[in-house]
Amino acid sequence: MNAEKKRGFWGFVTPDAPAVAAQAKMQEDAGVEGIFAPQLYTTPFIPLAVAAMDMDRISGGRFILGLGCSVQTLSGDIYGMPYGKPLAHLREVVDVIRLVIGKAHTGELETYDGVYHKHDFSSLAWLSPPPPLRTEIPIWIAALRQPLVSLAAEIGDGVMGHPIWSVEWTTTKVPQAIEKGLKRAGKQRSDIEVQGGLYVAINNDRAEAVNDARATVAFYAGAPQYEEYFAAHGFREEARRLQAAVQNGGHAGAAHLVPDEMAEKFVVCGTPDDVRKRIEPVWDVADSLVMAPPTYAQEPAKIMAYAGAIASTFWA
Repeated sequence: MNAEKKRGFWGFVTPDAPAVAAQAKMQEDAGVEGIFAPQLYTTPFIPLAVAAMDMDRISGGRFILGLGCSVQTLSGDIYGMPYGKPLAHLREVVDVIRLVIGKAHTGELETYDGVYHKHDFSSLAWLSPPPPLRTEIPIWIAALRQPLVSLAAEIGDGVMGHPIWSVEWTTTKVPQAIEKGLKRAGKQRSDIEVQGGLYVAINNDRAEAVNDARATVAFYAGAPQYEEYFAAHGFREEARRLQAAVQNGGHAGAAHLVPDEMAEKFVVCGTPDDVRKRIEPVWDVADSLVMAPPTYAQEPAKIMAYAGAIASTFWA
């Protein structure tokens, strides 16, 4: 990344409704470029609406659509969607969304015949949908491992790094995957936004930060589909123990099984200076960075304190 290019920061808002507006205002006042609302526990649209960024028309053309594959537990088991091959499915989803946004109002759409999506759009002319504010809305794709990173670079307008990415993963595994996707599409690096994602716990008491990070790591390591990711960092056995523990007692009850080394690998912990130094190499890969406080099993006041520490360290 060009050292002279302005570094972009994005924030996170949690689903806790009373805190959403305060979080959004604090981050907007600090000058962040945008705000993410995760699709966990609820849809992302209510938190975004509170933050005045719900849809493209409401936000005056500021909306960026973020998509991802999620895990089979959510998509398949809870929501009842066919999981199949998630990357192929996501490719179809992006295709359908772009077609509808670009042509639903023109009467040009007729049918879409995919593996996962089959649509008859012939009645859209009768509904007479109004034209969108923009016929092309940026689509950023969230990715954890290399195949999805490559797909995001190929078909997306941006690659969103998972906040559980480690600094090492971001700097050693992600660049090659991005290059592979760009090559497939015949695109240049400048054609996409690459956003790094990191969990960050800024605290002068390092031991407290590490302890606060454990439940967040347990949450992700407890998902079977994340096992290979943690294994790639040398934590396969820990991930398997956490899967069993989370299944029986949830991520909060399993947090004590996360060793210090594992907590610090996936959540950047320490003083402001320590954290700045640790994440600096990420800027060689990323155009922007979203840093999230460890939220799992934390009280709202603690989450806000960590969010405030991120703001004062990087945005003030």
